[in-house]
Amino acid sequence: MESLYILIPIAALFVIVAIGLFIWSVESRQFDDLDREARRILEDDDIADK
Repeated sequence: MESLYILIPIAALFVIVAIGLFIWSVESRQFDDLDREARRILEDDDIADK
């Protein structure tokens, strides 16, 4: 029972940090165009002639 006094605030802190990171990623436009990144990995790179 005494361990819950430590575990519950730690779990609440983890939830607050996770929500904060999610909000930061949405505001910094990390999730704007997911399809472009999925296609970009399949496209060939242009290699310059030397």
